[in-house]
Amino acid sequence: MDKNLNDLLKWSIENGSASQNGEAAPAAAPASNLNPEAIAALFGSGPSDAELMKLSMEAITSADPEITLENKLIAFDNFEQLIENLDNANNIAKLSLWTPLLGCLDHEEDEIRRMAAWCVGTAVQNNQPSQERLLAVGGIPPLLTLAIKDGEKEAVRRKAIYALSSAVRNYQPAMNVLTDELEKKGIRSGKVDAENMDNVDEVMNELKAKITAA
Repeated sequence: MDKNLNDLLKWSIENGSASQNGEAAPAAAPASNLNPEAIAALFGSGPSDAELMKLSMEAITSADPEITLENKLIAFDNFEQLIENLDNANNIAKLSLWTPLLGCLDHEEDEIRRMAAWCVGTAVQNNQPSQERLLAVGGIPPLLTLAIKDGEKEAVRRKAIYALSSAVRNYQPAMNVLTDELEKKGIRSGKVDAENMDNVDEVMNELKAKITAA
């Protein structure tokens, strides 16, 4: 990871942690830990959203023991906020970040799995180019697996269902893959019109009911 970007990540984590704890971080403390180049990057032209997205994903997937689970979750929160922007969401494909993002759906930490599903849902919501990319990289089956997995945390399953709902609404190819997967798993059969919101809601409610029944 680029040293300046690494320093910026640390700055983000320090300030994100302070914000999460409801405390105001000392104004000089974060900056004192940054070298002049990083300070210039932070307060000058700064890194682009694309660089911040890559930086966040590097932190999330890092094996560096100094990057704690809390650090990874802060980085994931940063990533999610960035991809609320439609252009940034579509840049996930250009930056080759779909594969590592989907890989997080199988992470050992349930909070990482939850954040991964959340970010997928954010990226594809009302966004056909990203719906197309998610389908192309095979994202529907692992989301369904997460949504119906016995023993999985309820919060994780609900975010997976949210991601599936966002992925298939008004996008028939993704809905066709989902209904095929549901039939393979013996959950339900028959095609569903992706543009009929009542029918889409019915599918999602069936998946949510499985959480309640678990």
